[in-house]
Amino acid sequence: MGRGKQPKAESATEATSEKLSGKHYEKELTRLHGELVKLQEWVVATGAKVCVVFEGRDGAGKGGTIKALTERVSPRVFRVIALPAPTEREKSQMYLQRYIPHMPAAGEIVIFDRSWYNRAGVERVMGFCTEEEVKHFLAGVPLVEKAIVDSGVILIKYWLEVSEEEQTRRLKARISDPRKVWKLSPMDLRSYSRWYDYSRARDDMFAASDTSWAPWHVANSNDKKRARLNIITHFLDQIPYSAVERKKIVLPKRQKPAGYVEVRQEVRHVPAKF
Repeated sequence: MGRGKQPKAESATEATSEKLSGKHYEKELTRLHGELVKLQEWVVATGAKVCVVFEGRDGAGKGGTIKALTERVSPRVFRVIALPAPTEREKSQMYLQRYIPHMPAAGEIVIFDRSWYNRAGVERVMGFCTEEEVKHFLAGVPLVEKAIVDSGVILIKYWLEVSEEEQTRRLKARISDPRKVWKLSPMDLRSYSRWYDYSRARDDMFAASDTSWAPWHVANSNDKKRARLNIITHFLDQIPYSAVERKKIVLPKRQKPAGYVEVRQEVRHVPAKF
């Protein structure tokens, strides 16, 4: 995109009317999972370093996308970082200091479920930092990301955009679903009413940090399944990986019992209720 040519985020809310069937979704996701395993093996073999940033509005589907991206690969290679609120000590540090230790080493892919861009978004909108701190962050973050990229890290940034109507539907669903209620925090409720404050903050963030070395990629996530497939496909396209030759796998013969006899002893079994 290049600096100064920020992505048109609002247009990203325009979803196709064509419904993606569950069968088609599972078929494509299975294929993409196979490619992610190939990528994993290539990253380990070559010592590549990959960092992926996921940002977006509340309810945009960041967590589900990250889960789809990582559910079939090793957590020792694909490391997901979701930092809690900073401690008092961390608040006194240089802002980016708490994120730097989590950057990838050789053979790792690090995924940030929200990142240093908290300063440009939630911290700014909710008043957790000053406008001067935001200005300082937006001026410096392109330089920091340039240093990250120059160190050999492949840095990929995603913004998930969702419409007002779809966000409302998803947040309401969290209220009544015991599987999702944990996702609805007091901060989400306070943030919900500030749609346009977040829009302005997002626009400023894009204008300052959409650079040629670390561009933003905006994904429409009104259709979660379609968004996951699009993002994973795009992610794979950003990395010049290739299949790593592996030796043919043959299971070895099991050892013989050599006199072993199963011990009869009382153990506590899990009740077979199903």
